[in-house]
Amino acid sequence: MTPLHGDELPLLLTPVPGPESRAWVDRLAQRECPAITSRRARRASALGVSDTDPVVWKQARGAVVEDMDGNRFVDLTAGFGVAGIGHRNPAVVKALQAQSDVLLHAMGDAFPDPRRIELLEKLGALTGLDHGILGSSGSDAVEAALKTAKMASGRDGVLCFSGGYHGLSYGALGVIGYKRSAFQAPFAGQLGDHVVQAEFGGEIPDLSQIGAVIVEPIQGRGGIRVPAAGWHQMLRKACDDAGAILIFDEIYSAFGRTGRRFAGEHFGVTPDLLCIGKSLAGGFPISACMGTRAVMESWGASKGEALHTQTFLGNPLGCAMALAALEEMDRLDLPKLARAFEAKLRAALPDVHIQGKGAMLGLRLPETLRLSRGLLEQGFLVLPAGETAEVLALTPPMTISDAQLDAFLAALKSLL
Repeated sequence: MTPLHGDELPLLLTPVPGPESRAWVDRLAQRECPAITSRRARRASALGVSDTDPVVWKQARGAVVEDMDGNRFVDLTAGFGVAGIGHRNPAVVKALQAQSDVLLHAMGDAFPDPRRIELLEKLGALTGLDHGILGSSGSDAVEAALKTAKMASGRDGVLCFSGGYHGLSYGALGVIGYKRSAFQAPFAGQLGDHVVQAEFGGEIPDLSQIGAVIVEPIQGRGGIRVPAAGWHQMLRKACDDAGAILIFDEIYSAFGRTGRRFAGEHFGVTPDLLCIGKSLAGGFPISACMGTRAVMESWGASKGEALHTQTFLGNPLGCAMALAALEEMDRLDLPKLARAFEAKLRAALPDVHIQGKGAMLGLRLPETLRLSRGLLEQGFLVLPAGETAEVLALTPPMTISDAQLDAFLAALKSLL
């Protein structure tokens, strides 16, 4: 296997997907629930093509992914936004290797380790929020936030927004607004009636019965949407007036992705609770819900049996990798790289409507499913976003090179 450097351009040795990828996907289909990985038999008619199996990843580095057939792709998704500092960042890998020689697992709420303590200290300093609850996924962070808001406000009601995506575990599922019926319909009988939905960026309803308001400051999966100026400030004031807890879900948008360390900084609004994850550890599944001291102390002190915990809370490997990733984010100055990415995209595509900020952009184009497939066949990984796939989402590793970006733009223009 030839090592990757991370700045390579696309190289296609076979049709996409190649025979090795197709063979591996056939094996996957024998064991994985059919609702998970989309295969050619179920998607061909929708896309109007004969073969839409995914490529199977073999290795990745920087902004480059290589599949099982040796094809190289430039990744404009960062693996769902995870690889903000690049796939397999050397500093993060080094931290993983060092920690694996010492301690792989501690015991959640029972016995912590130093890395967990150091990470919470670091996140407190970065966010300005005093206390945190660590988890293993974005949904974990969201559910910790919803529970905390209930403890702090004493109210069951939750306000969410159209187009919002917060995960698919049961607590998170109840507050999503993206393709709401498709995700929620099979489970509607097991979801509560405590959630109210409003239009993202629209009128803010009465919050007198609402304990938690959850929102992405800039929506990700819902279409890379940014509400009109002043809306976040109105939401903050409405929460303050009603005694509701404001939750910012920045699992996608945090850590420089939008040109600021946190997307909420664009609007001058600080939430009561902040959900972060995805790029936090450069590839390890870890998340956090950070909150103000007053809100977090509403839980009260542990009496020996934690009201909210999990076996892998504060996993030592994840915490060590997160500490290294956070240092890399500062060293690389991710907000600066994200702003440069946005400036280049807007200059190169003056006739395309571009929404979002930094390296979290949506290109409003027709036939995004066709475009994403065409780009894959030219060696670029992209995904549509929005309830009707109305935008082509660009959320690359912020280490993407100018040459890689130029090659992507040339491929996109050839398809347009």
